[in-house]
Amino acid sequence: MLIYVIITIVAYLIGSISFSVIFGKKFAGVDVREKGSKNAGSTNVLRVAGKKAAICALVCDILKGVVAVLIAYAVASIIGPEGIDGALLVQLAAFAVVIGHTFPIFFKFKGGKGVATALGVILVINYQIGLICLVFALLLMVLTRMVSVGSIGAAILFPVLTVFITQNYIIAPVSAANSYLPLAIAIAVLVLYNHRTNVKRLLDGTENKVSFKK
Repeated sequence: MLIYVIITIVAYLIGSISFSVIFGKKFAGVDVREKGSKNAGSTNVLRVAGKKAAICALVCDILKGVVAVLIAYAVASIIGPEGIDGALLVQLAAFAVVIGHTFPIFFKFKGGKGVATALGVILVINYQIGLICLVFALLLMVLTRMVSVGSIGAAILFPVLTVFITQNYIIAPVSAANSYLPLAIAIAVLVLYNHRTNVKRLLDGTENKVSFKK
């Protein structure tokens, strides 16, 4: 039982490293939580600190999810299925790292919306689902020029795909009780909650658009 707690805490602390704040200050000398949309995410970093800072933040945020899940996978592999539920451990780490990104203890609990970190998590847990969500998100972003639409769309698609795709999981669930659906629903709900102001602007027709030509 202790190992579940330890891995959850480690994953949360990894998620709490806010690269948007770090690179915003490094490249532009600004705290992105005080500029633009005041969100510590790569989209806002792009607005207030430029492309280089945004790319660095995006890549590192994705890697946070990758690293957290791989640590849980490594521990589960070392202990073995007789001593631990590997699928559960991976899911705890996956959700904890996204929570850490959203509510980072190192940055006064003011973080990002969790999309990039969730992408890293999904790509490692099931690359097939991850790639489908990524392509779907990019397609929506290109068609609407709204990052929020792509993020919300992919978040909703994640649990749907989990229902129908049963192959290629990093650790296969041994029963329906520890399937990845609860994780997918939890991440989708968290991402949607974090985009609640975007949803309001979408309904009002005032959501911000981005230019892919710049």
